[in-house]
Amino acid sequence: MIFRSFRRVVALAVALAACVLSYWLIRIRGRISLVQRARWLHRSACRVSGAFDIRVTVQGQPATQGLVVANHLSYLDIIIISSIMPCFFVSKVEVGRWPYFGRAARTGGTIFINRRSRASTAEVAREIAGRLELPVPVLLFPEGTSTDGSEVRHFHSSLFEPAIAASVPVTAAAVRYVLKDGARERDLCWFDDTLFLSHLWKTLGTTGFSAEVIFSQPRVYGDRRTAADATHDEVAAMRAGKAVSTLSSQPNCADSTTAHR
Repeated sequence: MIFRSFRRVVALAVALAACVLSYWLIRIRGRISLVQRARWLHRSACRVSGAFDIRVTVQGQPATQGLVVANHLSYLDIIIISSIMPCFFVSKVEVGRWPYFGRAARTGGTIFINRRSRASTAEVAREIAGRLELPVPVLLFPEGTSTDGSEVRHFHSSLFEPAIAASVPVTAAAVRYVLKDGARERDLCWFDDTLFLSHLWKTLGTTGFSAEVIFSQPRVYGDRRTAADATHDEVAAMRAGKAVSTLSSQPNCADSTTAHR
């Protein structure tokens, strides 16, 4: 395990350095648009998922616009989902202060929210409304926190409002981890007061795991509470294996271990 962890630490360091280099190669050509930032984050996530040896499989069609809402198991979800498709994440403001990863999130166009501030929620809603006009989806974790995966928690509805007002599609996405040797999903979830670095070291030492992401059909909703309740139930059903989507065959991350079945 220790050898595996150190090997992946080296691979992760190389991947992160390549991400920085690729950003500056784009930056020297001029100003970077929001869409370019999202695409940079997508390519970077492909590199990082390869360093973690994460095998990503996808069911359904990844969204290309609108609002995508998903359950939240750990910071790994950001790497996993972004390796599948360019998108703008909505994340808690604390992430923006993380070493390296916070800077990478800002560079990739992440929208930060202070969940204890109503003023921040209103400001973020306005920012989401502007992003929904772009050909890149906005990704929201409506549970408001990462969990141990034992249940899909209540979806907060406030940030659904920009999609409702603009009549743009909302797509539900379910994320789940499948570990080798029958280990539990919660062993890779990052929740409660688990320290980031200790969890990261544990993850780097994991034998290997697959991340499955299932996308539902996009739908337009008439009000935010209906949208939150309906997508919550879709995510819970997909995680329970009660909903099956058409398998996606679109290639992604040709330069990493990410695969689509």
